[in-house]
Amino acid sequence: MYYYVQRMDIEDARRDPLSISRRSSKEWIDGRVHLMGNALYVIASLLLDNLLHVNELDPIRRYLPASERPRKSIRYSFFQGTASDLIVQVVLIAESSRLQSMLATYGIQTQTPHQIEPIQIWSTWELVKAYNYLGLNPKLGLTGRPPRPIGILGTSKIYRICGKLVLCYPIMFEQSDFYLSHDMDLVIDDLKADITFLAKFWKLSGRPTFCMVLRESDLRGEHFGQMLNLLASFKRGDCDGVKIRTGRLQNLVSTSCIEHLDFLQNMPEVTMQFKAFEEITTVTAYRSLTDIPRATRKISGYFIRPEEYELKSTWDICQCLKTCDGTRMQSKLLHILLKREGPNFYIEDGTLVDKIERLAKKAANTRNWQVVRFCYSILGKIVDSLVPSVTSVLVRGKQVTIGVFGHEEETISKPITPAEMKTMIYRLCQPHDICQAVLQQELLISIGKLISTTPELFDGILQIRIGWVTHAMKLELEYECGEDGEPDKIEELSPSSVNHLLQRILAKDLSNRTPLQRRQINGALNRVPSDFYDRVWEILERTPDGIAVAGSHFPQQPTLSDMTIYERNFSLSVENLLSKVADPAYGQIICEV
Repeated sequence: MYYYVQRMDIEDARRDPLSISRRSSKEWIDGRVHLMGNALYVIASLLLDNLLHVNELDPIRRYLPASERPRKSIRYSFFQGTASDLIVQVVLIAESSRLQSMLATYGIQTQTPHQIEPIQIWSTWELVKAYNYLGLNPKLGLTGRPPRPIGILGTSKIYRICGKLVLCYPIMFEQSDFYLSHDMDLVIDDLKADITFLAKFWKLSGRPTFCMVLRESDLRGEHFGQMLNLLASFKRGDCDGVKIRTGRLQNLVSTSCIEHLDFLQNMPEVTMQFKAFEEITTVTAYRSLTDIPRATRKISGYFIRPEEYELKSTWDICQCLKTCDGTRMQSKLLHILLKREGPNFYIEDGTLVDKIERLAKKAANTRNWQVVRFCYSILGKIVDSLVPSVTSVLVRGKQVTIGVFGHEEETISKPITPAEMKTMIYRLCQPHDICQAVLQQELLISIGKLISTTPELFDGILQIRIGWVTHAMKLELEYECGEDGEPDKIEELSPSSVNHLLQRILAKDLSNRTPLQRRQINGALNRVPSDFYDRVWEILERTPDGIAVAGSHFPQQPTLSDMTIYERNFSLSVENLLSKVADPAYGQIICEV
């Protein structure tokens, strides 16, 4: 089948290509020849008569493994297969000479951006800007590569861009608009996972080069010892069983994978748009890491009741902000002003948005994660790599549902844009629970990573309902503290603690729980036995009037005639039926019955 323009409309189509509609050829040309079938017949006849070799059907050898395909040039990176003794090269970049000298006292050798010149260090988003010009053609209406994050495989190459060598650091070291980078325990876990991923899936020529940016703020608090131990393991040449080589970047270039971005050479005006990572000039001299100001411990505060200040004037609230020093109270007052006056309202030395961002940073330094989440939520922040995480779930045949437990939910069954994702999350979550608008983003990121590395954790879960997963985590916190204790609030946990809690409830190790507790958690996770959908099909075959659950009817016909027992649509229809049950434990009992 093909589409064509009628002969009488050719001239009009040339003048305005979009003005003429195309017609379908249906299946036949003049009622005699079917294009696809005839083409396959001709090719098969040539192969049978040995007039055509199978290699000639695919000149670029796509049928071969990537490492065995012929290549015309070594200018660009190419596949060579995974090396059995792959070594990951790690470059340690200190943001200042002061930090470099302090790390040197512990035997950790680093380089500053000034010392690696003329090689430049770029942010991941600078590389995204460069790739925006790939395929750009205004005449044809082509906008180039979408501005999506570049993963760890892409940032582990050295790029030659407009005559310059460029190395990009991964997105985890980005000082982004989201707060996950403030939790160094989570950053360390992600860093180890990325290095393990590199060692497992790197198939390009040359070694991967991992750029690690070290900032003084990363070495504050109780986790700086863990960071120091990680750097020491790099020096020893091992990280969780992966071979590591550290050294000067200039010495590692010859063994690295180098990619040439030649499409930028025809666009000289773009060279001034990229900003390299610059060294920070410091004045105060610290003699050791212990001299760096530590992040103070979280000070317990309290939330004021909103109704106490909702009716007060803006001037009264501003005066209260000057006198109160609790971050929780300040966040509530700023939220009232934000709703009343808008984001551009000027207060003291900046706008409301500036004030809230400074408060969020202060709360992150004191590890007050509930205030951090509250501030980021009222600002409408969204994490950069959220959409790729959701896509990782979808490509494994599962669906994601957004919404607060007990309230309206929406299902994501196909990839959506970041703007659509942001709108959905804040529309469904923020009216019912302000912190869940960002907490559910954390869970989506963690679930995307877990389903890529340990997919067995999600066996029996076809539909991942994020609000219900949050409910299961709250239940687990209640069970862990016992009847006499007061459970931790999930909003007060650090992002790394939330990630570990998620892994615990997905691990299916509930032997120390009562039957009711197991049903509550498994029901909230939507986990069913491996043969559950087959059993439902068999029951449906024997029930002419169908199945009724929680007031919803699942008819026998046309279900059995339109679907098959192993069809995914049938399983999703069963999930849709069970989603009508409001109590997780009751839903699990229905599955057991």
